[in-house]
Amino acid sequence: MNTMVLTKTADDISSMRVRGAGRIARTAAAALQEYGASLDSKTLAEFITEMEKAAVILRGTRPTAVSLPNAIRHVMRGVQKAETLVEAQRALHDCATEFIRDSHAAVDKIADITARQIPDDAVIMTHCNSQAAIAGIIRAHEQGKVREVYATEVRPRNQGYLTIQALSDAGISVSFIVDSAARMFMPKVDQVITGTDAIMSNGAVVNKIGTSQIALCAHEARKPFIVAAETYKFAPRTILGERIPIEWRSAEEVIGSERVLPANVTVKNPAFDVTPPAYVDLIVTEIGAFAPSYAPFIIRDHLGWNISEFQKDYTYSYY
Repeated sequence: MNTMVLTKTADDISSMRVRGAGRIARTAAAALQEYGASLDSKTLAEFITEMEKAAVILRGTRPTAVSLPNAIRHVMRGVQKAETLVEAQRALHDCATEFIRDSHAAVDKIADITARQIPDDAVIMTHCNSQAAIAGIIRAHEQGKVREVYATEVRPRNQGYLTIQALSDAGISVSFIVDSAARMFMPKVDQVITGTDAIMSNGAVVNKIGTSQIALCAHEARKPFIVAAETYKFAPRTILGERIPIEWRSAEEVIGSERVLPANVTVKNPAFDVTPPAYVDLIVTEIGAFAPSYAPFIIRDHLGWNISEFQKDYTYSYY
């Protein structure tokens, strides 16, 4: 059994060599597909057991990005329902292929819908490195709408460097700013566009640390705050009151590996924060643009996962 791809993928996700909720989800789906194809299981039970172990390993790599458990659940659904080994193997391959294909298509649809929300000659602020948000900005730029983008540095992992590279490659004029300068430059922008790692059933948005402060600044300045998100970033089990855990990362990301802290000092390094729905003007998905209050209906009507299903004792919970 080839566990190399599984181990490497888990390490790449946990160490953030693979970044972004969408990329994490697609990478996990592909890893499950490849791992399943490498198994020499003789029975259905053996195959399911090995795939369950693989799913647990991948699901534990990044606790906040709900795209990861949602992708795993999508890929594993057919495996769990299969009645024969061949049926399970085929379902694994087909479900993983479907998820990866639909994930890419979702970003393209989100780009079109986001571009429609951007006015002519727009100045935009963005935070973190969101494929969906960047795609929308680039699509609007291709339509001649974007004059400039303010992109934050995104400490301590500096994801902003990836964002400015993508925007620069698209020919967009970019002003690169430190995170704490967001309020200073907010009066100069027309709207803020970010991505997200998870959306709760009440419309609250979980995204890279600093997002909530930028949303607050936008709210104060009466600038629209728009979130670009694939529907698989909605967190169904929050309907039951479950919380999305905020990932805390190492002190070394903040201070480096060689610096010694003074006595009585500890580093607090949360990777994400929660933006209240009151500060979110619009959530743009591949099926349309909605107010945050529409989140439970997306979970119910589009994802097709109802409350009675969540109350069952599933091996694959979301968190």
